Amino acid sequence: MNYEIVNLNEKTIVGVSTTTSNDDPKMGEKIGKLWMDLYQGGVNAKIKNKVNEYAIGLYSDYTEKDYVVTVGNEVSKSENSALTTKIIPAGKYAKFSLRGHMQKVVAETWGEIWQMDLDRSFTGDFEEYLNSDVENSEINIYIALKE
Repeated sequence: MNYEIVNLNEKTIVGVSTTTSNDDPKMGEKIGKLWMDLYQGGVNAKIKNKVNEYAIGLYSDYTEKDYVVTVGNEVSKSENSALTTKIIPAGKYAKFSLRGHMQKVVAETWGEIWQMDLDRSFTGDFEEYLNSDVENSEINIYIALKE
């Protein structure tokens, strides 16, 4: 699977969060609910100071058992006390550029990423949705790497 190494500046994300794990039988349901809350639940409209309209799915706060998933947008300044604020640290990332059916290409790519021998830092991996076309989506997945 092809990827490029990029260096990113710190990003502030505001949205909604939940804790889950790859072994959690309700993982898909929990993450799906976050996306529903973002778009159908009105969270997206409440996020102030958006840098752009790209939706972000952030995986952070990794432990041996679980991690936090935050779905939202990058902001220039966090002013949403009722929502979750997370920081994507500056650093080196493996960037995977995807095109195709949204759920299919994301699921397939994550399956491959988990099998790869990347020198991951587990500080904050994220999906950046460049459009909302489910059938012909453009998505970048960024995996945090050790420096």
